[in-house]
Amino acid sequence: MAQTLVSSNLAHLIDGHAGDRVALISRGRPTTYEALRHEVDAVRGGLAALGVRHSDRVVLLCGNGRFFVVSYLAVLGLGATAVPLNPTSPAPELQREISVVDASVVIVEPMALSAFTALDKSSIPSVKHVVITEGSALVDAVPFATLLAAEPVPVVDVDGDELAALIFTSGTAGSPRAAMLSHANLLASLEHSLASPEAITADDVVFGVLPLNHIFGLNVVLGLALAAGATLVLIQRFDPSTAADTIRDRRVTVLPGAPPMWVAWAHWPGLDPDTFKSVRLGLSGAAKLPEDAALAMRERFGVTVVEGYGLTEASPTVTTQAGIPIKAGSIGRVVGGVDVRLVDEQGDDVLDGDAGEIWVRGPNVFKGYLDDPEATARALTADGWLRTGDIAVTDKDGYLYLVDRAKDLIIVSGFNVYPAEVEAVLAEHPGVADVAVIGVPHPYSGEAVKAFVVARSGVHLDEEQLISYCADNLARYKCPSKIMFVDEIPRNAGGKILRRELR
Repeated sequence: MAQTLVSSNLAHLIDGHAGDRVALISRGRPTTYEALRHEVDAVRGGLAALGVRHSDRVVLLCGNGRFFVVSYLAVLGLGATAVPLNPTSPAPELQREISVVDASVVIVEPMALSAFTALDKSSIPSVKHVVITEGSALVDAVPFATLLAAEPVPVVDVDGDELAALIFTSGTAGSPRAAMLSHANLLASLEHSLASPEAITADDVVFGVLPLNHIFGLNVVLGLALAAGATLVLIQRFDPSTAADTIRDRRVTVLPGAPPMWVAWAHWPGLDPDTFKSVRLGLSGAAKLPEDAALAMRERFGVTVVEGYGLTEASPTVTTQAGIPIKAGSIGRVVGGVDVRLVDEQGDDVLDGDAGEIWVRGPNVFKGYLDDPEATARALTADGWLRTGDIAVTDKDGYLYLVDRAKDLIIVSGFNVYPAEVEAVLAEHPGVADVAVIGVPHPYSGEAVKAFVVARSGVHLDEEQLISYCADNLARYKCPSKIMFVDEIPRNAGGKILRRELR
């Protein structure tokens, strides 16, 4: 049944659901909707007592768990902006991102402590308070328990166009930038999905392994589950065996994941055929699902995996095959309330059957990149069309098929990696004279990062040493898995890297 979300503040997603129904299961601990509302109310008051006000930015360095959910909703309820960051990122990456968003508060889980404590605090003077979710390893940190004991304050009314979240993405504009997503953007995407014939309902149990700092996990998994009043089983990290046990034991009905998850199960010869007996809906996104994996899931386990297409800048859903006949290789049809064009290099609509860049327009399209009008102008046309950089064709039934990318983006396990960011880190190594990075096919992650490096004269470079150097400065999924040493990097007359020759 289609649902309409009338409130402009996303924090109200948890209102109206039966209090005794389980909202979250985290670390084996169930939290009912009534308990969740009480915790969110208290933490909202606790953050207000720390001075968090309307439009302030609060960084969430939390994994998939109750602390993330409660903090996210509490921040939104104050009219402040949530900034979910990858808690496994190294210190230099966190340093850049926290500095960019001018955060006033950072909420840290123990898994992110080592990187956070390595930050140069003098370069992020905007941070007034640090909240530690568990333990007391940080001097002057505020225990999360203190927030939970605070007096509640009311949810702040916001205009739908006000910022709800800043999500770092390498999507349409090169090196990572903070995409500005409003309450109205995220709510519009939720309403589009809730209108589907296969929409999540209060009777569903949703598997939450997709990272909540990623837009797929944040709005498609967390947002939809809470909006529907469903139960969300939160998983910190994916392991095929324990995940299969959880799905069977918790009787999971909705199973969203990136392609590597489906590939792992599809190629596991000894997996019990009844593992996914309770699953009524499998969802795949963030990257192309190999057709053999989709076929194996259907034939071995009876699970039809529905593919869709989206991007951070569209909050994220643009197309889906949910609720319509499945066509192999397709990303489905455009969801209701969203307009899509396929255009040529001049911005004109292509002829039927011809390939063109996907342009998207609708209430789900973001407001632009934080403090970067040039990148925003490259991504958004004057009349509101989002240039995705992805090339597609459409058939007579309106199904879209991705055929190429106009950008150099690499997608590793559903996460965006822009070559320029990796190149910039490698170029800072004193032994590197020149570098180029491309994506190469990988059977598990879809693509992997491969670097071509020219060493400085007289310098001997070691592959493992350079990979380790990257790991000290970049999130693990962005690091090269292979480095080739070459005499020169192919470039055109203008100095641009000829990545096609490297491939």
